[in-house]
Amino acid sequence: MDKEQNAGKIPVPAPAAVTPVILQSDDLLVETDDVTWENAVEKSIKPVVVMFYSPTCVFCHQMEPYFRSYAGEYRDSVIFVRLNILIGQWTAERYGVKSTPTFKFFCNGKPVQEMVGAIYPAILKKMIDEVIIHGKECAKNSTLIDYDITGYG
Repeated sequence: MDKEQNAGKIPVPAPAAVTPVILQSDDLLVETDDVTWENAVEKSIKPVVVMFYSPTCVFCHQMEPYFRSYAGEYRDSVIFVRLNILIGQWTAERYGVKSTPTFKFFCNGKPVQEMVGAIYPAILKKMIDEVIIHGKECAKNSTLIDYDITGYG
């Protein structure tokens, strides 16, 4: 009876095991998404500079060489991360990114500074220096954000 029931059916292979996405890195920049964001940014021991970008953004392409250059210069003290807002929409929305490029600076997993647009590269470098010096102190003194939405109750 089993042979008669399965005679017209096409065998379906068993689903392959799902493996977690590993952060993509080229030794200078870490490419992240919504799934890998927590490990790349929020759990980092070092300060993190994130460039939220879009592949079609002209100003993102303009800032990319400087961002990559600073990643090489500060590789021992800061982690440089890129997030494509078309892929990491949830994370971009969570952190209020409305324009690209947006540069966010994190210490102890908390955002401590932000810059938006095609800024002067020297200003970006100065901000990286400031976050290295004062970022941890700022993160310790900041208030945790409660992301739970409870309604009116």
